[in-house]
Amino acid sequence: MQNQIFELQYALDTFYFLMCGALVMWMAAGFTMLEAGLVRSKNTVEILTKNIALFATACIMYMICGYAIMYDGNLFLSGIAGTESLVTDALAASAENGFNGDAVYSSASDFFFQVVFVATCMSIVSGAVAERMKLWSFLLFAVVMTGVIYPLEGSWTWGGKEVFGLYSLGDLGFSDFAGSGIVHLAGAAAALSGVLLLGARLGKYGSKGEIRAIPGANLPMAALGTLILWMGWFGFNGGSVLKLGDIASANSVAIVFLNTNAAAAGGAIGALLIGRLIFGKADLTMLLNGALAGLVAITAEPLTPSALQATLFGMTAGVIVVLSILLLDKMKIDDPVGAISVHGVVGLFGLLIVPLTNPAASLVGQLAGAATIFIWVFVSSLIVWSIIKLVIGLRLSEEEEYQGADIAECGMEAYPEFIR
Repeated sequence: MQNQIFELQYALDTFYFLMCGALVMWMAAGFTMLEAGLVRSKNTVEILTKNIALFATACIMYMICGYAIMYDGNLFLSGIAGTESLVTDALAASAENGFNGDAVYSSASDFFFQVVFVATCMSIVSGAVAERMKLWSFLLFAVVMTGVIYPLEGSWTWGGKEVFGLYSLGDLGFSDFAGSGIVHLAGAAAALSGVLLLGARLGKYGSKGEIRAIPGANLPMAALGTLILWMGWFGFNGGSVLKLGDIASANSVAIVFLNTNAAAAGGAIGALLIGRLIFGKADLTMLLNGALAGLVAITAEPLTPSALQATLFGMTAGVIVVLSILLLDKMKIDDPVGAISVHGVVGLFGLLIVPLTNPAASLVGQLAGAATIFIWVFVSSLIVWSIIKLVIGLRLSEEEEYQGADIAECGMEAYPEFIR
């Protein structure tokens, strides 16, 4: 009987992990559509190419070395060979001692769920450096980011290792349920270092410091991308419960789904209202970023807040992201899609509000975790970007940027029927 219960639990938890991973993979489509909608039409093909290529790069690099770095195991390919013995040993223990209800699932499903998180982190970088970075420079950075920088940072957080042997974030009370800091703040830190080296797009800022808006080419596509991300986030946060096959876990999953949705809704309304106060009109791009900000904020702890608290957290995040986007623009930090604000500023906010509802987390631990993640990813990324800049360059030439990255990097247009 115990073996039958174990086998059912194993099958259910593995299936749940895989389905949540598939939802997170679908977020790649959301990032692709969002970014393609918020850039100019002359850069659309390059954005599409970049997002699909970075996803493939992340999958390969995390398989080759990232997973082993993060969890101190064998390479994934050799780890799969041990799956059968793992199941056999677990069955034997279950028969002898009784199944204790812990999460049990295929190691292949664990890898799949982890690798789509790596790709999500890298997708954040894509939008921030859009419209002026060389495609191959970006992909070269993606190799290092997904193979080394992110996995090492993940080993100190979800992997439970000490930070360069100096201190343990877990001992300090650091908690990040699904990755407001581990995934989103990390991606924003890498993006910020790249943006600072790149500089702003041509024509973005005037000689007297004036800020010139550069509208996106396809707002329906951007709206679709946001809704895809909203949907994918249920897998992002829900899958981080790690199991489904018992009453307590099923209830936790339901709460996480509820709070994830509530925070997104709160973020959208918060951004819509503050946008109305500042601009006098409903700003769609701020509304979209507000929904994403709510999702990022609740990702650090979607289980312990009430639905009302999650909504208020999301609403606060929606206000923060609008103010952050405006502030970064005044600082002449050009981020075409608002990624640094959504994932970085709000990612930090998400970490800092965890102790409000989760007594196991401490403010000191959250600050230490945020500082560790940001400093490591920002500095290491800055070094990698700088090396790439010296070797092959980071930025398109002025002529290529004016012409558009589609022609310069991909040799084709997204909308050829508009070419004279």
